[in-house]
Amino acid sequence: MLQRLAHVRNWIFDLDNTLYPARADLFRQIDAKMTAYIANRFAVDTAEAYRLQKSYFLGHGTTLAGLMAEHEVDPHAFLDFVHDVEMDVLEENVPLAAAIARLPGRKIVFTNGDGPYAGRVLERLGLSQSFEAIHDIHAMDLIPKPQASAYAGLCAAFDLDPAQSLFADDMARNLAPAKAIGMTTVWVDNGSEQGHDADRAFIDFTTHDITHWLHDILEDQ
Repeated sequence: MLQRLAHVRNWIFDLDNTLYPARADLFRQIDAKMTAYIANRFAVDTAEAYRLQKSYFLGHGTTLAGLMAEHEVDPHAFLDFVHDVEMDVLEENVPLAAAIARLPGRKIVFTNGDGPYAGRVLERLGLSQSFEAIHDIHAMDLIPKPQASAYAGLCAAFDLDPAQSLFADDMARNLAPAKAIGMTTVWVDNGSEQGHDADRAFIDFTTHDITHWLHDILEDQ
């Protein structure tokens, strides 16, 4: 399989539910914090807050993007609140670190989270030294994946040729804009939240576990 990927010089990875398994359920904590933030901000019950949260997420790409667009929420205060979570559900992943180290070329994290949170996650996973950089929501000017500007900004920031780049994400809809500009796409299909679009023509590879997939392609060289 690695021969099919001989053109790849830039390996780009989403963070949450991509570099660690969805079963770790770290995002459940963040999800609960977002619901709590909305419930407190708008004085609504938990059920209504959760409904609003998912409406913002589906309509704007992230809950934060929806809150900013519709309510001018301070992004820094929101991110500080929702990312204040325990990392003890994550475990060091030595095989993943070894696989990433063997990949030929540059490695970058591309996340709708913020840098400090991403750094904590990577440290817990044993991946702090695995990546050249973290391209976070602030680097995107707070306009998240799957907005096209997020991908254009990533490529501009690191002088990436999309035709030589691979992007892996657990959210299928985040792969469509990557494919549209010429990236090779990997869907980490692990049960994460998805939209209702059944079109998967923009997905080149599918895996349930990024560690296993990377070892498979590296063993096939």
